[in-house]
Amino acid sequence: MRISLFLLVAAAAVADCYGSKYSSPSKRDLLVRSKRRWVLSTIELEEEKDGQYPMEISVMYNDKTQGKDFRFRLSGEGVPDVFTINENTGAVFAHKKVDREQKPLYHINFDVLDRNTGEQLDKELAFDVEIQDINDNPPKFSFPEVTVNVKENIQGSLLPVTLVVTDKDKENTANSEFNITMVSQTPAEPKIAVQQLPGGLAKLTLKGCFDYDKATKYTIVLQAKDRGTKPKTQSSTAVVTLNIVDANTHQPRFKQRQYNGEAIEMETIANVLRVAVEDKDTPNTDAWRAKYSIIAGNEEGIYKIETDPETNEGVLSIVKKKNFERTTSINLQIGVKNIEDIFVCAGTNPPTDRANVTLKMIDTNDPPEFEKAIDDMHLKEEAEPGKVLFKPKVHDVDSNIIRYVLLTDPADWVAIDTKTGEIKSTKRMDRESRFVDDENVYTVVIAAIDDGQPPATSTCTVRIHLTDINDNTPKLVNNSAVMCGNKVNKVKVHAKDLDAIPYSGPFHFTLGDETQKQQWKIEPDYGEEVSLVSQKTLPYLNYSIPLVIMDQQGIAGLDTLQLTVCQCDENDVCRDREPLSTRLGPAGIGLVIIGLLAFLLLLIAFFCKFGPDKILPQDEGNQTLIQYNQEGGCSPCMTEPNFVPSQVDNMAVTNGQMDTMQIDTEGPYDINGYNSSASTMFHSLGMHQQETYRSHGMRSMRMNSTWNSNRMKTYRAGSSIYQRSFSLRSADRIEDHINRRCNEVDGNVVDHPTYQPHSYAFEGDGSICQSLDKLSFHDMGEDFKYLDDLGPKFKTLGQMYDEAIKKKKVQL
Repeated sequence: MRISLFLLVAAAAVADCYGSKYSSPSKRDLLVRSKRRWVLSTIELEEEKDGQYPMEISVMYNDKTQGKDFRFRLSGEGVPDVFTINENTGAVFAHKKVDREQKPLYHINFDVLDRNTGEQLDKELAFDVEIQDINDNPPKFSFPEVTVNVKENIQGSLLPVTLVVTDKDKENTANSEFNITMVSQTPAEPKIAVQQLPGGLAKLTLKGCFDYDKATKYTIVLQAKDRGTKPKTQSSTAVVTLNIVDANTHQPRFKQRQYNGEAIEMETIANVLRVAVEDKDTPNTDAWRAKYSIIAGNEEGIYKIETDPETNEGVLSIVKKKNFERTTSINLQIGVKNIEDIFVCAGTNPPTDRANVTLKMIDTNDPPEFEKAIDDMHLKEEAEPGKVLFKPKVHDVDSNIIRYVLLTDPADWVAIDTKTGEIKSTKRMDRESRFVDDENVYTVVIAAIDDGQPPATSTCTVRIHLTDINDNTPKLVNNSAVMCGNKVNKVKVHAKDLDAIPYSGPFHFTLGDETQKQQWKIEPDYGEEVSLVSQKTLPYLNYSIPLVIMDQQGIAGLDTLQLTVCQCDENDVCRDREPLSTRLGPAGIGLVIIGLLAFLLLLIAFFCKFGPDKILPQDEGNQTLIQYNQEGGCSPCMTEPNFVPSQVDNMAVTNGQMDTMQIDTEGPYDINGYNSSASTMFHSLGMHQQETYRSHGMRSMRMNSTWNSNRMKTYRAGSSIYQRSFSLRSADRIEDHINRRCNEVDGNVVDHPTYQPHSYAFEGDGSICQSLDKLSFHDMGEDFKYLDDLGPKFKTLGQMYDEAIKKKKVQL
């Protein structure tokens, strides 16, 4: 066909060429005016075509190219990967195989251009290249493997399996049309078939019924095959697996046909008897679980049977009490079925399996029965005690000996006769008591007990309705009130009466004191609530107002209202009273100023007289030596400090700690003929010393004492403390000093009570050091409590001395 088309185009071109030489001018004009057009052969391309590539598939022509230098151009889809054109000859080439299922159509454009200028010589030609289909795709199942669970008791011909098949080849051709068939089925029974539906769908159908006991799994192989032949017929398969789920195809059956049990009357028992069944269906499924029922013998609803979920047994229980006159046998008929309905493939359902149960109900001692479990009686309150309030009526079929007890009597108002059950009042009953309820009822509970084995008991509730009398007087609901004197002149007063109508309100109010009528009045004076009105302006104080309140029967009660009249704020709350205050006048202020000035003058005068305190440096202790820091010494003190030991008042040595010994010496004493008195206190660090005073044969004294190695002498001035230490430790020095003094005077001590004259050479101004003559010990009785705690430095010194004493093994 292409060859004939080519020859036709060539012949037309030759005829046009030669005809132009012989034709008339009119003919030429006709040819010149003829429409130019593209000339092309058919482009045909088959998918997946075998051959050598690039492969020529067509040639393009254009009649406007005569006598011109031109070239062809190809553009569009698949250019230049799939299609190209020879720009000189117009030959179209395919460079590779194409797949119609990926792209069934290519849209391409042809152009003819002037080679020199690039201008189009003719209009662009658009062309669609359609790829020819071959049968290169098989029909495929959407799911090549399908697993479905199917109930054993499925009804109907269609199974819950749907298959979808598709073919990618060209639609509505033999290449895409297919048939679905069954290749195999295992096991072969019951018969399963495939039904093909429009749209590539397929269903499985069942003929008959599944039997779980014979087969639990079925395997079906299906095939989809198309109708194409070029190059060959294509097909695919799918495997469908059917898992059969067990259904209730077996009826449960009792293991026994007769069951026996026994129970005691008038009791509810949760587990009287258990029954068991057999079922061939799969355990722990609804097809296996039993459902029991009582078919006959339970008309009163006394019994109930339930399923034990663990064992699948039937549990028979007694849910209602019943009194049997004697021991009796009860016959019950029970049935069983499954929770899931029974399925029969062909025929009718089997009947429910049944069994018989015989229960022996044992008669027991029945309790006494009151004719009325709740009885009512009426009594006027405050009635005289000793009245019979209630006598019970009791019946007991098993015994005639009954005793009665009182179970509930909250107010202890009644007593009971243990033989007859009579209830008598023992005290007056008050309707307004807290033991009486809002309905004016006092409740008493009694019990009747027989002599059976074991004893049986029943109870009766006696409701005593108390009738009211006028035994209460009216009272104020609130005995205190507050009236805002700066806002209102009255206050509400509310009364109540514990009695009921007609022995209560509305009430009549009057003032209990005639003198109060000048200040107060009641408006209105009748009702549950009245107003107490002040008749004049009252000071803000507390008032006691007696009131007489009378009920409807003329019974009056006297009550006192404590009323506070005060000034209130905007929230009607009493303001706090302002505290009492005094104001200092001009004269008082002047006296205060004069007193302050006088005190200031005295203070200035005191400081001017005594001057500022001198801060004296503390001398460093050098054992028994005194450092004066000057060359010339002071005049020796002729007076020796007199230390005479006396009775030891207190001495304590505890755990090696610092001990204190106080030696008080008061009154005259004589040492070397001198009379004096002293009061001395010694504080010891735990050091014991024995000293001997001798005076050249006149007299001697031995003193056993405990003192410290350094005596602390304290001078106080203002708030500063001056401490000076001197040694009295050495007995040798004391003896030397006494001997020296004895040599300066004669033997008559009485004739020389004072110092002997002694001349000294003038050596300049006196030393600035304070003379030892001024030392005195008249203040030894001073309070030395400040020595109890001398600070951390002194404590460290004390510890050092304490360690030294221990090393020397000095004993206290």
